[in-house]
Amino acid sequence: MTLNEFLQFHHGFKPFLPDINSKTITSIIGLEKAENKQIRYYSSGMKQRVKLAQCILSDTAIVLLDEPCTNLDIAGISLYHSLIDTYCKKRLVVVSSNDEVEYRFCNEKINISDYKRL
Repeated sequence: MTLNEFLQFHHGFKPFLPDINSKTITSIIGLEKAENKQIRYYSSGMKQRVKLAQCILSDTAIVLLDEPCTNLDIAGISLYHSLIDTYCKKRLVVVSSNDEVEYRFCNEKINISDYKRL
């Protein structure tokens, strides 16, 4: 599947946020030049951008992220924080990570180690 095909397929199951469409998503994640390329040929960082957009730009009340910056370069990490700042203000965001860069915006933090039995 190409990026455009994938986004249309995903949209059939879960709508995007208001005023967001596949063209907008492609532009937001900076993959306009690769929109007709099959995703299987994307770099791991490009694939991660697609996954983040799929999750964050879908119209859901809860956003669940597991190590969201894996395979991202500095520009990708900046994009991640921009997506969170722009599209997640009124939604619950749960981030599972050991890297503070990925969850530094969170108001509440749970350390699983605090709940382990000795």
